[in-house]
Amino acid sequence: MAKITSVSPLAPERFLDMPVIKGARFATAAAGVKYAERTDVMLALLDPGTSVAGVFTKSATRSANVLDCQAKIGKATEAGAAILVNSGNSNAFTGQAGDASVKAVCDAVAAATGLPSSRIFTSATGVIGERLPHDRINARIGELVAGAKEHALPDAAKAIMTTDTFAKGAAATVDLSDGPVSIAGIAKGSGMIAPDMATMLVYIFTDAKVAQGDLQAMVSRLNEKTFNCITVDSDTSTSDTLLVAATGASGVSVAPDNRAFEDALHRVMRGLAHQVVRDGEGATKFVTVHVTGAQNDADAKTHALSIANSPLVKTAIAGEDPNWGRIVMAVGKSGAAADRDRLSICFGDVKVAEKGWVHPDYREEQGAAVMKAQEIEITVDLGLGDGAATIWTCDLTHGYIAINADYRS
Repeated sequence: MAKITSVSPLAPERFLDMPVIKGARFATAAAGVKYAERTDVMLALLDPGTSVAGVFTKSATRSANVLDCQAKIGKATEAGAAILVNSGNSNAFTGQAGDASVKAVCDAVAAATGLPSSRIFTSATGVIGERLPHDRINARIGELVAGAKEHALPDAAKAIMTTDTFAKGAAATVDLSDGPVSIAGIAKGSGMIAPDMATMLVYIFTDAKVAQGDLQAMVSRLNEKTFNCITVDSDTSTSDTLLVAATGASGVSVAPDNRAFEDALHRVMRGLAHQVVRDGEGATKFVTVHVTGAQNDADAKTHALSIANSPLVKTAIAGEDPNWGRIVMAVGKSGAAADRDRLSICFGDVKVAEKGWVHPDYREEQGAAVMKAQEIEITVDLGLGDGAATIWTCDLTHGYIAINADYRS
C-alpha cells in the first residue's frame, strides 16, 4: 500500500468536534491486518432498538462483506447491533474464503457481545484479492468490546483510513419539536471513487428514533444528492458501503416527512462526501461542476460526470490551464442530448463561451486566474431545458500516479 507522506492541501484545518451519540460506543485496535502497530480495526456497538439502513456498491465484483451486509439490512429486530470495519485488506475477490472470513468475524463479535450474528455488519477496505487474516481481527475483539466508549468516534475515523491523508468527520445537531437530536459520521475514501450507490466506507450515527423503513428511504434519497455526486477517478470500488444507524436513545421520534432532520442528515452526508473529494489521491484542486439547461436532470448529471471524469479536463485543471475546449469535448462525448450552438461555459464568474462560440469579451488571462484557485467552479448551460445537476471532483496530478503505481508495495 502506498505510503502517504503529506496531508492533502485541501484538508480541513482540524478534525471536527463530534457530539456524543447516545446509544453508540466505539473502540479501535491494531490487529496487524497489513501493517504492524497500526490502528486498523474499529468496532461500533449499538443499543437495542437501533435501526440500521444502508446503500452499497453495484459492482458485479463486490466483496463478501458487502454481500453479507446487503442480506442483513432491513430485517426486523429489537436487538442491538454492531459494526466492525478493518483497513488494510478489502476481502474482495477472495471467493469462498472471503465468505468464511465474514462468518468467522461475525460469529466472534456475536459471541463476545451476545448479539445475534444477523445484527453484525462488517466492512473491509484495502488491497483486493488477498485473503483476509481474520484470526488477527478476532484476537482483538474481546479488547474492542471491553474498551468501547461513547467519545471514541474520532479514533474510529483514523482506524478505517487507507490511502487517506486525513480522518474525515461531519456532524450536526438539530432541535426538533420533541427535543434535540445529534448526528455524527465518519468516512474513508481517497481513490477508487466513482459512486454507484454511495462510495467508499461511510458510517453515520444518530440518537434519533427512526423506523428502519423510513430511515432507509431517507438515506437512499439523500445518497443520490451527495455520495452519488462525487468522483475522484471514475473507478467504482468493490467495497462501497454506507451504513446509517439510528439508536433512538434521545427518545425523540422522527417522522418520514421531518424536513429538519433530513436536512441535517443531508448536511452531514454532503460534508463527508466533499471531504472524500478533498482527499482525492494527489488532489490540489476541489472542483464543482454545474450543468444547467439540460433536457432533464438525468442528462445534466451525465454531462457533469463526463466533464468531471475526463482525464483531459482534470489534467488541464491540475496544470491551471483554462482549456475550455476540453469541456466542449466532454459534453460532446457524454451521449446525452446537446446542441453545439446553444452551449455556454463559465469558469467561476468568467463567461468563457456563449451559444457555441468563445465569448467576445473573454481573455485567456481571466480563465487562467480562475484556475489558480484551490476551489474552482465550472458551469455549463446547454440551453435545452430545465435539467440541472452538480458534481464534485478534483484534479488529476502526478501524485495520483505515484500513489497508485506502488499501491501494493
